[in-house]
Amino acid sequence: MLANPPKSVEEIKNWQWSYFEPFYQELATRRLNAENIHEWLVDWTKMADLITGRLSSLRVAVNQNTADKASEQQLNDLLTNIMPPFRSAENRLLKILLASGLEPEGMRVPLLKLRAEDEIFSEANLPLLTEEEQIGNDYYKVIGAQTVTWQDQELTLTRLKLMQLENDRAIREKAWRAGAARQLQDRAALNEIWAKLLDLRQTIAHNAGLNSYRDYIWKQNSRFDYTPEDCLKFHDAIEQVVVPAANRILERRRQRLGLDSVRPWDLAVDPQGLPALRPFADAAELEEKAETIFNKVDPELGGYFRQMRQENLLDLGNRPNKAPGGYMTYLPVNGQWRSFIFMNAVGVEQDVITMLHEGGHAFHGVEVMRLPYNPQRSIGAEFNEVASMAMELLSSPYLAKNDGGYYDEADAARARIAHLETFILFWPYMAVVDAFQHWVYTNPTAAREAANCDQQWGELWQRFMGGEDWSGLEDARVTGWHRKLHIFVAPFYYVEYGMATLGAIQIWANSLHDHKQAVADYRKAQRLGGTASLPDLYTAAGAKFSFDVPMLQMAVDLCERTIAELDK
Repeated sequence: MLANPPKSVEEIKNWQWSYFEPFYQELATRRLNAENIHEWLVDWTKMADLITGRLSSLRVAVNQNTADKASEQQLNDLLTNIMPPFRSAENRLLKILLASGLEPEGMRVPLLKLRAEDEIFSEANLPLLTEEEQIGNDYYKVIGAQTVTWQDQELTLTRLKLMQLENDRAIREKAWRAGAARQLQDRAALNEIWAKLLDLRQTIAHNAGLNSYRDYIWKQNSRFDYTPEDCLKFHDAIEQVVVPAANRILERRRQRLGLDSVRPWDLAVDPQGLPALRPFADAAELEEKAETIFNKVDPELGGYFRQMRQENLLDLGNRPNKAPGGYMTYLPVNGQWRSFIFMNAVGVEQDVITMLHEGGHAFHGVEVMRLPYNPQRSIGAEFNEVASMAMELLSSPYLAKNDGGYYDEADAARARIAHLETFILFWPYMAVVDAFQHWVYTNPTAAREAANCDQQWGELWQRFMGGEDWSGLEDARVTGWHRKLHIFVAPFYYVEYGMATLGAIQIWANSLHDHKQAVADYRKAQRLGGTASLPDLYTAAGAKFSFDVPMLQMAVDLCERTIAELDK
């Protein structure tokens, strides 16, 4: 057992590697056997949690205020001075565990992941991984600083998007063009960041002994259950099954709006000219009604969310200098991990979906962080996102005010239709993002030139998103990859959403027959954490890990059938 280890992040005043090194040295020199392996893994987990907890806290602080120089400096100090020796020490313990030949209960799949992690480990990459995150922070700063003056007010682009809900098409177009013009002002800056990231990632892959960064990511993300070729087949299946369904949605929208074609500023407005959905007035109302809905899905999950509210583990509202997007992460609170939700809510329908989505992640996190060993908590996004997307769908019957939700009955139907249409429209966009990254990392020399990236994005957009009319807007269309933060800060993390959507729809389909059993299976799979393979996790949740034509056809048929019923 470690001698006098700190119990929480809050106890540590000396954030230098010299403070942590003796603890890691003791772990590295302890002789392992079947009797002490459990204690050793628990001690290792406690030490890793302290450093990753500090890292998570500082990342959140920087995201909450991208202009906070003090937090940014603390984060950079941690990334520069602690993370490289920490990663080296972690790899040393990993090698010791693998060399021991021991396989504690619940560690078969985690050990597969650890072996893959060891295969790509390189001391030369430690400073490069730090540099990659720092460059990623530069991307966040550029995006976070984007504002426009609209009717004498300075608005973030997130708030400007509210204008896309206006029935007056001239207002929508003016606002869309203003936002696009502001984004294009940063075209050169983002191209420069991109070139740095691409060069860095190629070097990281080569240092790991691999020919391409795609090969590196496949090992890093423990993608044991499917190949790059399977992803390309997934793209083909989407083109065959989903693109026609997406075009049907766009054509219905065109007809109802009475337009010649659907332009980018016609995608969010209500197609029947009804007022935009305004589900809540402020973050407090968003939280309160979300708790009621979660209680309807499952009372214990509602209790998890209530605790998050009580412990101030929600930052939901949009404001200047706040990083874009929404996510769930873990924060250390008095020696315990807690789920934390970050959002940019502005009072629109999508905010409700994001709230339910990140709530699903948070509940999954509660279950996962109860597992005793860090390696057991590593779960592929292919199932992580099932937890979130399934929660969106499991919550959907309770969106109406008579269930404590956000809408009257008619508006709840409108919201559900929009949500299901979004699923169908998402798959083609996901295919663009994923196919773009396959091209980038198998053609890195060409991809270093931003003009080639623009061309490739444009071609993929035409293949999968041809139902939208972008004529005369070529610069905005071909630079769409600039506006997908995953490409910059979470490379190759996107196809998982497409796979997970299919898993979530299967859980939803089960709930239509037996809600209680579907939720029980969903939660049973969550409690497995990273101790099972992807196919086994899906099976436990009552689903099948598959993303071929028949599975997509089933999902599209269910969505379209439900949309037709709600549309009545």
